[in-house]
Amino acid sequence: MNAYDKHAYKIILSAALITLATGTLFYHIFEKLSWVNAYYFSVITLTTVGYGDIVPKTAGQKIFTTFYIFVGVGIITAFITATMKRRGQKIEKNYIAKSGSKKD
Repeated sequence: MNAYDKHAYKIILSAALITLATGTLFYHIFEKLSWVNAYYFSVITLTTVGYGDIVPKTAGQKIFTTFYIFVGVGIITAFITATMKRRGQKIEKNYIAKSGSKKD
């Protein structure tokens, strides 16, 4: 992995953590959820699981949640994609080191 890829990965990781923290803080303060439930709701929202056991109550909270989904799903998808790419590169590097040839 080159320096650019490492830097891009750190930015995407930071964006994912900031997005998760923002949602957790918002739901803790405005939904009056415990820290664990606020984190849980943020995760199930960003991963589009949405069990429905916790739902926003007011119009403002629902509007925040829709924007949170639009922005957050893209960031989480980019993070998962970057992580999978990074893992694939590590696997390929190990394969090349063990076999002495590049995988086609």
